[in-house]
Amino acid sequence: MRKPRDFDAELKALEEKARELKTRKVQQLGELVIATGADQLSTDELAGALVAITETKDTSKREAWAKRGVMFFESGSRRTAPASQRNLRGAQAQPGSAQSPASGTGSQ
Repeated sequence: MRKPRDFDAELKALEEKARELKTRKVQQLGELVIATGADQLSTDELAGALVAITETKDTSKREAWAKRGVMFFESGSRRTAPASQRNLRGAQAQPGSAQSPASGTGSQ
């Protein structure tokens, strides 16, 4: 006979995994801000730039930012974070999120 599923334990495990993923995403976004030098901007400037980027519908600008981001990751020009912590490229967010265009902040 099958042992009944413990839905409460499964739900708790899923909630913990979601918390871990959110924490990792926040850390990676912070590392990206530092690596690009955007930490030199004021909070208001950075927030304004990110808002403008997310509101941009011009696909040519977005493609240019994406290309610049690819070049940034391929060049290894990141300023901080030891190589072992630089897994930003492998954990990119979905297109249109703050993480992908942010690597090209200021290019257009």
